[in-house]
Amino acid sequence: MTAMHATEWDRDAALTTARILLDIKAVNIRADEPYTLTSGWKSPVYVDCRKIIYYPRARAKICDLAVEKLGRHIGFETIQAVAGGETAGIPYAAWIADRMGTPMSYVRKKPKGFGRNAQIEGGVPEGLNTLLVEDLTTDGQSKIRFANALRDAGAVCEHTFVVFYYGVFPGSFESLAAMNVRLHHLCTWWDVLEASAERDDFSPAALAEARRFLADPVAWSAARGGVASLEEAARTRSGG
Repeated sequence: MTAMHATEWDRDAALTTARILLDIKAVNIRADEPYTLTSGWKSPVYVDCRKIIYYPRARAKICDLAVEKLGRHIGFETIQAVAGGETAGIPYAAWIADRMGTPMSYVRKKPKGFGRNAQIEGGVPEGLNTLLVEDLTTDGQSKIRFANALRDAGAVCEHTFVVFYYGVFPGSFESLAAMNVRLHHLCTWWDVLEASAERDDFSPAALAEARRFLADPVAWSAARGGVASLEEAARTRSGG
């Protein structure tokens, strides 16, 4: 399987992002000791997008690509405010809002206090078309919670952006689409594998295991004691 992109520009942006992530050692493959993602999925692959904030040229390029992609797929004047998800989404939201010339807020994972605006910090974008920003997504569940918090506070939230989308777990696009939220991203694991073919960052065995996981992540996770469905992942996130 290979990554599918809307245009040649999207493909070039995806591969540029993937190469940046590889350059800064943000991509990890650990098949013999799988990672446990926040949602409970077991995975031999992990991307640490937080590393981007340390590298000025990397973060500048990625944010430039993000704004260009949003302009191409949403429209340059459509977004009226930007909100970052606590905590990893906050710096990206700030950089994107600065480039787009919009107000910026952030959304807490849990309410602080009571009332309609208890999860929103930095000002409530009430009535404004608000872009929700995070660093990455696996199955989209955290985006749903953040988007609902923004809507509960009076914002219009129909778009969310991440630098990296795993692109393999079930239901992410569908769950967001069901609540009229469109997911935008720069690159996926398929783009990373394509970029890795040009380099020697990982052994052939590691890349082969990554491909086995990506071919059937649910079965791979279940066989190693991780969650085995989107519903189970949602319960894990909520602590249920």
